Amino acid sequence: MTDRPYAESAARNAAPILEILKREFRDSRRVLEIGSGTGQHAVTFAAVLDRSHWQTSDLVENHAGINAWIEASQPGNVAPPLSMDVRTAQVDAGAYDAVYSANTAHIMGIDAVESMYSLVGTALRDGGVFCLYGPFRLAGQFNTQSNADFDVNLRGRDPAMGIRDLEALDRFAGANGLRRQQLFAVPSNNYVVIWQKVGDPVT
Repeated sequence: MTDRPYAESAARNAAPILEILKREFRDSRRVLEIGSGTGQHAVTFAAVLDRSHWQTSDLVENHAGINAWIEASQPGNVAPPLSMDVRTAQVDAGAYDAVYSANTAHIMGIDAVESMYSLVGTALRDGGVFCLYGPFRLAGQFNTQSNADFDVNLRGRDPAMGIRDLEALDRFAGANGLRRQQLFAVPSNNYVVIWQKVGDPVT
């Protein structure tokens, strides 16, 4: 199909993210993707992580594009998208072994980011993992001038958006029983962060 949505960034960053997921999701059979976007990551990753069942999700306006990628790729282990707004969505407790999301935290309002961690905390079984890809600040600092400029651009478009402090995300995670396990630097000037569901809220 020629009318599938295409994000150059998703094509470019898929390989380094997949190398991490092959290790971090090796025991994951049920994976929820929050904010599947174009659907490119879902079909690319599920083709390699072929023992997993990959559940896509996004706002309704993105479903047609995700379904177009699923239809064209026929991966067999990718489910059509759920309608999901993290501020209102509900999931069955412990229904997933892993949750994946890419380039979402900086385009959500901070209230939605906090809601996403609550959703993840509910969705994951004990021992399950949450993988989040994107740009982050560490100790309040940007890792490059380009990310500082990107943050200014985001906030100019919508004051609710912006690159998040990793320490703030750790607090949201901890309040929902998640503890950070790994931080990987990946191209281009981004990170992959892994949190694990440890059960009780982390204080």
